[in-house]
Amino acid sequence: MNNEPLEKPYSDLRLAAMAPNTLLGMMLKITGPFWDKLLGISKLRRVYEACELSGLNKQEFSQKLLNGLGVQVSGVNDVLAKVPQRGRCIVVCNHPYGMIEGVIIAHLLTEVRADTKVMANVGLKIFKEIKDYFIFANPLKPKAMINGLAIKQCFRHLENDGLVVIFPAGRVAFFQADKQRIADADWNRLTIKLATKTDSPILPVFISGANSKLFHNMGRIYYRFRLLMLAHEMFKLQAHKIALKTNNLLTIKQLNEFNGTKRMNDFVRLQCYLNDDNYFSPWPEHEQRTSFEAVIPMVDKKAMKRELAQLPEEQHLVNFKSFAVYYGYQQQIPHCVKEITRLREITFRTLDEGSGEACDTDKFDATYMHLFIFDHKNEEIIGAYRIGQTDLLQKNSDVSQLYLAQMFNFGPEFINQQQPCLEMGRSFIIAAHQNSFHGLLLLWKGIGAFVCQNPHYRTLYGTVSLSKLYDPRSVALIDEIMVTDKGGVNAKTPFAGQLHPEVKDFISAAPVVLNELSALVMGIEADGKDVPVLLKQYYKLGAKFHCTGIDVHFNDTPGLLLSVNLPAAPDKLLKLYLGSAKTAYLNYNKRDELNDI
Repeated sequence: MNNEPLEKPYSDLRLAAMAPNTLLGMMLKITGPFWDKLLGISKLRRVYEACELSGLNKQEFSQKLLNGLGVQVSGVNDVLAKVPQRGRCIVVCNHPYGMIEGVIIAHLLTEVRADTKVMANVGLKIFKEIKDYFIFANPLKPKAMINGLAIKQCFRHLENDGLVVIFPAGRVAFFQADKQRIADADWNRLTIKLATKTDSPILPVFISGANSKLFHNMGRIYYRFRLLMLAHEMFKLQAHKIALKTNNLLTIKQLNEFNGTKRMNDFVRLQCYLNDDNYFSPWPEHEQRTSFEAVIPMVDKKAMKRELAQLPEEQHLVNFKSFAVYYGYQQQIPHCVKEITRLREITFRTLDEGSGEACDTDKFDATYMHLFIFDHKNEEIIGAYRIGQTDLLQKNSDVSQLYLAQMFNFGPEFINQQQPCLEMGRSFIIAAHQNSFHGLLLLWKGIGAFVCQNPHYRTLYGTVSLSKLYDPRSVALIDEIMVTDKGGVNAKTPFAGQLHPEVKDFISAAPVVLNELSALVMGIEADGKDVPVLLKQYYKLGAKFHCTGIDVHFNDTPGLLLSVNLPAAPDKLLKLYLGSAKTAYLNYNKRDELNDI
């Protein structure tokens, strides 16, 4: 090895060089070589010298150090694509290794943002060549003066539109007996305070992996052993692949869906851990259709209009401008039902739910009622529901005539076996009207008008389709959070979602309401989409959510089973959907009806 002195500036990787001018410091200087060898600092110094790191600029230094340690990092491009090219931003990460992840993140983000600053443990000061990456703090001494200065630096850097990286745990992840897993300590709330005061978005990045079993076992004996072993752990990363993964940039608006700094902080932590691939189950691969049949041509408009004109007046439910809501049965309106099946297929194909056939139809179209909106101006159907009247379909308690009996095993105590219900399904609004308010509103006004004509129907039940265009984690979250009433029913093909244990911790800390679930889903979905509109609609009506199953007859689409006790729905919505007939509907008593006969 070349024995010439290293070119300055250089990092003096000896414990003695870091020792303070105290009695303890003098003892460390004397015994330094022993501790350097024991703690792995001597080995780190050899890597420093072998890789010729002295005096390099920070980017060259960090790249050569990572190469020298054999660190391989994947997922870089996906993370960098989510980092804003300019403007204030906070990147937060979990802390699985204790030292090397700070160097990894600093190096990668500096490639696209020269203004990257990482809040890091003061121990990284030993690498003088890369000190410009960091804002140093001392997590072991929370009241140390350096920490106050570090926080002020972070604020100033964000106010100057910089990028700040924070490891909110402040220390390396460790085995937690109460959780029975390796995880970060509680996250410091500094991230939330910085974000809310500077209006900075947050990007949670998950760093895969963990230190060795020996490291965690020694830490269980005495927590300070973890600190003593950190340098040694870096040399166990040879040929070890560290994966970085992120979802979406979290906005202040999303944070504000959660009440209080602690809950916001827990939300950001959860968004980080949801990226752990060890708790991710992709949608099962199934045989893809190589071709789709051409959709049937549009049904003759005149034929549909003739059918509508022949319907009894009570089946014409609602009018709004050029739109009218009707209901009918296939034997009454065969042309209209055929057009509905055509439009269903077109609409469902955009959601990866189409049958692939020329139209979306089955035997249930012949026995179910069809409630739909007809636009008389453009002479077209714009949306529909298929509705099963359980008292008409279940003769002698035969559930086989119910579509959802294909998906679920209904026990005798489930609501559809107890009283007349309306089974709601196959709903759609054509693409041209999906962003307008009147489509779904008119369908629900039509449902309201129908139940007012038939007040013995007090309960609606059905499924909300959770398209496979959703990330499986989103569907698993919806299932975990929404399903609270599992009695009397189970899925024939259950949805087998997988979620990180951090989700259980998050839910157990406080109930998750719908707007919080929306923020969670929007944080996951690549296109930022929210939970299904129909789920929100049923939730507002006070729905109970029972079960999530896979509809093997509908392109293996997950469906969330729910029921709504309509008379118990919020008064505001009953007024909206039932109108002036609301009071009569609520006061309906079946015994009164029997007395009138």
